[in-house]
Amino acid sequence: MKIYFSCSITGGRDDEPVYRRLVDHLHAAGHEVLTAHLASPEVLLDELHLAPEVVYERDCAWVRACDAMVAEVSTPSHGVGYEIAYALELGKPVLCCHREAARVSKMITGNSRPGLKNATYQEPAEALAQVDAFLAPLEG
Repeated sequence: MKIYFSCSITGGRDDEPVYRRLVDHLHAAGHEVLTAHLASPEVLLDELHLAPEVVYERDCAWVRACDAMVAEVSTPSHGVGYEIAYALELGKPVLCCHREAARVSKMITGNSRPGLKNATYQEPAEALAQVDAFLAPLEG
């Protein structure tokens, strides 16, 4: 499957080790992660030279092309929220996972829209299991 992985870039990178584990796990399961570069420590430098319009058009094209979205939402991000809403509007299934202790917007946790699943985790391994459970019914 084509997966759009969404995570905070400019809002903070404290969860970067979890981002990397999620992307590596998706790759190991045979998925194409359209946004795998977002888990890289170099992402801020890599994106620095790109015009905002280029990033917007590119990312929206990737959302349109994906089969599902996996979003790590522990760190607040305007862009991640926008991507989630856009994916849902297009009818894409979306998993929003976050650390149990994270303060996540009620616009995410209170959203009961079909196609959106919220999941919490204490350890990264739990997030990986949540991803597997989310994607399993979509793969058949």
